[in-house]
Amino acid sequence: MLKNILPRGRSRSLNRTQKAAIAGVGALGAAAVALTAVPASGQTTTTSEAAPTAKVAYSTKQIQDVHAGVTGQLAGASQKVAAIEAKKEAAAKKATAKKATAEKKAAAKRAAKETTSRSAQRTEVKKAAPKSYPNNLDGWIREARSIMKKHGIPGTYEGIHRNIMRESSGNPKAINDWDINAINGIPSKGLLQVIPPTFAAYHVPGTSKNIYDPVANIVAACNYAADKYGTMDNVDSAY
Repeated sequence: MLKNILPRGRSRSLNRTQKAAIAGVGALGAAAVALTAVPASGQTTTTSEAAPTAKVAYSTKQIQDVHAGVTGQLAGASQKVAAIEAKKEAAAKKATAKKATAEKKAAAKRAAKETTSRSAQRTEVKKAAPKSYPNNLDGWIREARSIMKKHGIPGTYEGIHRNIMRESSGNPKAINDWDINAINGIPSKGLLQVIPPTFAAYHVPGTSKNIYDPVANIVAACNYAADKYGTMDNVDSAY
Protein backbone atom coordinates (compact mmCIF):
# COMPACT_ATOMS: atom_id res chain seq x y z
CA MET A 1 0.00 0.00 0.00
CA LEU A 2 2.90 2.44 0.52
CA LYS A 3 3.69 2.56 -3.20
CA ASN A 4 0.47 4.49 -3.90
CA ILE A 5 1.68 7.43 -1.81
CA LEU A 6 4.12 8.42 -4.47
CA PRO A 7 2.70 10.28 -7.56
CA ARG A 8 3.31 8.61 -10.88
CA GLY A 9 6.09 10.03 -12.96
CA ARG A 10 7.96 11.55 -9.98
CA SER A 11 11.32 10.58 -8.65
CA ARG A 12 11.51 7.81 -6.04
CA SER A 13 13.58 10.02 -3.75
CA LEU A 14 11.79 10.78 -0.50
CA ASN A 15 11.95 14.14 1.09
CA ARG A 16 11.73 14.76 4.81
CA THR A 17 7.98 15.31 4.74
CA GLN A 18 7.32 12.00 3.03
CA LYS A 19 9.59 10.08 5.41
CA ALA A 20 7.73 11.59 8.33
CA ALA A 21 4.39 10.48 6.88
CA ILE A 22 5.62 6.98 6.31
CA ALA A 23 6.92 6.80 9.87
CA GLY A 24 3.52 7.92 11.18
CA VAL A 25 1.73 5.30 9.20
CA GLY A 26 4.06 2.59 10.59
CA ALA A 27 3.48 3.84 14.09
CA LEU A 28 -0.27 3.69 13.62
CA GLY A 29 -0.02 0.11 12.31
CA ALA A 30 2.03 -0.97 15.27
CA ALA A 31 -0.44 0.63 17.65
CA ALA A 32 -3.29 -1.16 15.94
CA VAL A 33 -1.47 -4.46 16.28
CA ALA A 34 -0.81 -3.76 19.96
CA LEU A 35 -4.51 -2.97 20.62
CA THR A 36 -5.64 -6.24 19.09
CA ALA A 37 -3.47 -8.06 21.67
CA VAL A 38 -5.20 -6.39 24.68
CA PRO A 39 -7.62 -8.72 26.53
CA ALA A 40 -11.37 -8.02 26.45
CA SER A 41 -11.25 -6.87 30.05
CA GLY A 42 -9.08 -3.99 29.03
CA GLN A 43 -6.19 -5.02 31.23
CA THR A 44 -2.78 -5.78 29.92
CA THR A 45 -0.50 -8.48 31.24
CA THR A 46 3.21 -8.11 31.12
CA THR A 47 5.21 -11.30 31.41
CA SER A 48 8.83 -10.73 32.18
CA GLU A 49 9.84 -14.38 32.51
CA ALA A 50 8.43 -17.92 32.41
CA ALA A 51 6.73 -19.23 35.62
CA PRO A 52 8.98 -21.50 37.62
CA THR A 53 8.22 -25.23 37.32
CA ALA A 54 6.56 -26.67 40.49
CA LYS A 55 8.62 -29.28 42.23
CA VAL A 56 6.97 -32.69 42.81
CA ALA A 57 7.89 -34.51 45.99
CA TYR A 58 8.12 -38.31 45.81
CA SER A 59 7.98 -40.62 48.90
CA THR A 60 8.41 -44.41 49.07
CA LYS A 61 6.71 -44.42 52.49
CA GLN A 62 3.28 -43.77 50.97
CA ILE A 63 3.73 -46.62 48.51
CA GLN A 64 4.85 -48.88 51.33
CA ASP A 65 1.79 -47.91 53.39
CA VAL A 66 -0.53 -48.67 50.48
CA HIS A 67 1.19 -52.01 49.89
CA ALA A 68 0.92 -52.88 53.57
CA GLY A 69 -2.77 -51.92 53.61
CA VAL A 70 -3.55 -54.11 50.59
CA THR A 71 -1.54 -56.99 52.05
CA GLY A 72 -3.42 -56.67 55.34
CA GLN A 73 -6.78 -56.70 53.57
CA LEU A 74 -5.81 -59.78 51.56
CA ALA A 75 -4.61 -61.51 54.74
CA GLY A 76 -7.88 -60.63 56.49
CA ALA A 77 -9.89 -61.96 53.56
CA SER A 78 -7.85 -65.16 53.57
CA GLN A 79 -8.48 -65.60 57.29
CA LYS A 80 -12.22 -65.13 56.79
CA VAL A 81 -12.24 -67.68 53.97
CA ALA A 82 -10.23 -70.10 56.13
CA ALA A 83 -12.65 -69.57 59.03
CA ILE A 84 -15.64 -70.23 56.76
CA GLU A 85 -14.00 -73.38 55.38
CA ALA A 86 -13.18 -74.54 58.91
CA LYS A 87 -16.81 -74.05 59.96
CA LYS A 88 -18.00 -75.95 56.90
CA GLU A 89 -15.58 -78.79 57.62
CA ALA A 90 -16.61 -78.89 61.29
CA ALA A 91 -20.29 -78.93 60.29
CA ALA A 92 -19.62 -81.72 57.79
CA LYS A 93 -17.77 -83.77 60.42
CA LYS A 94 -20.57 -83.21 62.91
CA ALA A 95 -23.17 -84.25 60.36
CA THR A 96 -21.14 -87.35 59.49
CA ALA A 97 -20.74 -88.28 63.16
CA LYS A 98 -24.45 -87.73 63.77
CA LYS A 99 -25.33 -89.89 60.79
CA ALA A 100 -22.94 -92.62 61.95
CA THR A 101 -24.46 -92.54 65.45
CA ALA A 102 -27.98 -92.74 64.01
CA GLU A 103 -27.00 -95.66 61.78
CA LYS A 104 -25.35 -97.42 64.73
CA LYS A 105 -28.47 -96.99 66.86
CA ALA A 106 -30.66 -98.17 63.99
CA ALA A 107 -28.42 -101.22 63.50
CA ALA A 108 -28.53 -102.00 67.23
CA LYS A 109 -32.31 -101.63 67.21
CA ARG A 110 -32.60 -103.95 64.22
CA ALA A 111 -30.28 -106.46 65.87
CA ALA A 112 -32.29 -106.35 69.09
CA LYS A 113 -35.51 -106.76 67.13
CA GLU A 114 -34.05 -109.70 65.20
CA THR A 115 -32.82 -111.27 68.44
CA THR A 116 -36.26 -110.87 70.01
CA SER A 117 -37.84 -112.31 66.90
CA ARG A 118 -35.51 -115.31 66.90
CA SER A 119 -36.15 -115.83 70.61
CA ALA A 120 -39.90 -115.70 70.00
CA GLN A 121 -39.51 -118.14 67.14
CA ARG A 122 -37.52 -120.52 69.34
CA THR A 123 -40.19 -120.26 72.01
CA GLU A 124 -42.89 -120.99 69.46
CA VAL A 125 -40.90 -123.95 68.20
CA LYS A 126 -40.57 -125.26 71.75
CA LYS A 127 -44.28 -124.83 72.30
CA ALA A 128 -45.12 -126.41 68.99
CA ALA A 129 -42.74 -129.29 69.50
CA PRO A 130 -43.01 -130.50 73.12
CA LYS A 131 -40.25 -132.64 74.48
CA SER A 132 -40.65 -136.25 73.54
CA TYR A 133 -39.85 -139.21 75.73
CA PRO A 134 -39.16 -142.82 74.77
CA ASN A 135 -42.09 -145.17 75.05
CA ASN A 136 -40.63 -147.30 77.82
CA LEU A 137 -40.50 -147.38 81.62
CA ASP A 138 -37.67 -144.84 81.79
CA GLY A 139 -39.51 -142.47 79.45
CA TRP A 140 -42.80 -142.86 81.33
CA ILE A 141 -41.21 -142.07 84.70
CA ARG A 142 -39.33 -139.00 83.34
CA GLU A 143 -42.41 -137.64 81.61
CA ALA A 144 -44.53 -138.23 84.73
CA ARG A 145 -41.99 -136.38 86.89
CA SER A 146 -42.02 -133.44 84.44
CA ILE A 147 -45.81 -133.15 84.88
CA MET A 148 -45.54 -133.65 88.65
CA LYS A 149 -43.04 -130.80 88.86
CA LYS A 150 -45.51 -128.41 87.22
CA HIS A 151 -48.18 -129.36 89.75
CA GLY A 152 -45.90 -129.45 92.79
CA ILE A 153 -46.20 -133.19 93.34
CA PRO A 154 -43.08 -134.68 95.04
CA GLY A 155 -41.43 -137.96 94.09
CA THR A 156 -37.94 -139.02 93.02
CA TYR A 157 -37.10 -141.20 90.06
CA GLU A 158 -35.75 -143.90 92.40
CA GLY A 159 -38.82 -143.91 94.66
CA ILE A 160 -41.22 -144.17 91.73
CA HIS A 161 -39.19 -146.86 89.94
CA ARG A 162 -38.88 -148.95 93.12
CA ASN A 163 -42.63 -148.98 93.77
CA ILE A 164 -43.46 -149.73 90.13
CA MET A 165 -41.22 -152.79 90.13
CA ARG A 166 -42.83 -154.10 93.32
CA GLU A 167 -46.42 -153.47 92.21
CA SER A 168 -46.40 -154.43 88.50
CA SER A 169 -42.85 -155.30 87.44
CA GLY A 170 -43.13 -152.46 84.92
CA ASN A 171 -46.21 -153.79 83.10
CA PRO A 172 -48.67 -150.91 82.37
CA LYS A 173 -51.48 -153.46 81.70
CA ALA A 174 -51.06 -155.28 85.00
CA ILE A 175 -54.24 -155.98 87.01
CA ASN A 176 -54.74 -157.56 90.45
CA ASP A 177 -57.65 -159.97 90.45
CA TRP A 178 -57.15 -161.71 93.80
CA ASP A 179 -56.81 -159.07 96.64
CA ILE A 180 -59.61 -157.49 98.63
CA ASN A 181 -60.10 -154.78 96.05
CA ALA A 182 -60.62 -157.37 93.38
CA ILE A 183 -63.06 -159.22 95.68
CA ASN A 184 -64.94 -155.93 96.12
CA GLY A 185 -65.06 -155.51 92.33
CA ILE A 186 -62.56 -152.66 92.06
CA PRO A 187 -59.28 -154.40 91.22
CA SER A 188 -56.00 -152.44 91.21
CA LYS A 189 -54.67 -151.60 87.75
CA GLY A 190 -51.64 -150.21 85.94
CA LEU A 191 -47.98 -149.63 86.81
CA LEU A 192 -48.65 -148.58 90.43
CA GLN A 193 -51.80 -150.68 90.90
CA VAL A 194 -54.30 -147.91 91.52
CA ILE A 195 -58.00 -148.70 91.96
CA PRO A 196 -60.41 -146.78 89.71
CA PRO A 197 -61.97 -144.58 92.46
CA THR A 198 -58.51 -143.44 93.64
CA PHE A 199 -57.38 -142.81 90.08
CA ALA A 200 -60.45 -140.63 89.42
CA ALA A 201 -60.05 -138.72 92.70
CA TYR A 202 -56.34 -137.93 92.19
CA HIS A 203 -56.28 -137.65 88.42
CA VAL A 204 -54.14 -134.68 87.26
CA PRO A 205 -55.57 -132.46 84.50
CA GLY A 206 -53.66 -132.69 81.25
CA THR A 207 -53.05 -136.40 81.52
CA SER A 208 -55.04 -139.23 80.02
CA LYS A 209 -58.15 -140.43 81.83
CA ASN A 210 -57.31 -143.99 80.90
CA ILE A 211 -56.14 -145.76 84.06
CA TYR A 212 -53.86 -148.01 81.99
CA ASP A 213 -52.02 -145.03 80.51
CA PRO A 214 -48.57 -145.35 82.16
CA VAL A 215 -47.91 -141.60 82.65
CA ALA A 216 -51.42 -140.83 83.90
CA ASN A 217 -51.25 -143.84 86.26
CA ILE A 218 -47.88 -142.76 87.74
CA VAL A 219 -48.96 -139.10 88.24
CA ALA A 220 -52.29 -140.01 89.89
CA ALA A 221 -50.63 -142.61 92.17
CA CYS A 222 -47.87 -140.14 93.21
CA ASN A 223 -50.51 -137.46 93.84
CA TYR A 224 -52.34 -139.88 96.12
CA ALA A 225 -49.11 -140.97 97.89
CA ALA A 226 -48.16 -137.31 98.48
CA ASP A 227 -51.56 -136.71 100.10
CA LYS A 228 -51.42 -139.83 102.30
CA TYR A 229 -47.69 -140.38 102.94
CA GLY A 230 -45.98 -137.13 101.95
CA THR A 231 -44.30 -138.65 98.89
CA MET A 232 -44.09 -141.89 96.93
CA ASP A 233 -40.56 -142.24 98.31
CA ASN A 234 -42.08 -143.06 101.70
CA VAL A 235 -44.08 -146.00 100.33
CA ASP A 236 -42.40 -149.40 100.75
CA SER A 237 -45.39 -151.72 100.60
CA ALA A 238 -49.01 -151.90 99.55
CA TYR A 239 -50.60 -148.52 100.01
